[in-house]
Amino acid sequence: MQITELVASRSTCMRRKVGAILVKEKNILATGYNGVPSGITHCDITGCLRDQLNVPSGERHELCRGLHAEQNAIIQAARHGINIDGSTLYCTDSPCIICAKMLINAGVGGVVFKRGYPDELSLQMLQEAGIEFVQFEQDEDL
Repeated sequence: MQITELVASRSTCMRRKVGAILVKEKNILATGYNGVPSGITHCDITGCLRDQLNVPSGERHELCRGLHAEQNAIIQAARHGINIDGSTLYCTDSPCIICAKMLINAGVGGVVFKRGYPDELSLQMLQEAGIEFVQFEQDEDL
């Protein structure tokens, strides 16, 4: 989970820094962090649209200039021709409903997350799709 935190540190989001890693057979296949698409002005310059509109966390995902970390990890794998079927997503936050649907259709087999996210439908759909999801428990001895 430490690597997901490192990936999250690259995020340009002003509200929440999220990192995601797709792993298969102990190999990192792709990484992603949340932020605006390549070549687009970052929110630290334009201001956060969600803050400007007072949009609560977990609602109205389309009202954001950025992509989620999970989306960027899937896109990175696709751009490089990497098969993520059967992989496990490690993420600093549990996925939203949009990301959950993408993970299901991409064939991701498991999700491990550090922090919860206010989106119960997401977890219900992952469960219905047979995707195991677990909250990461930090080992006190580390």
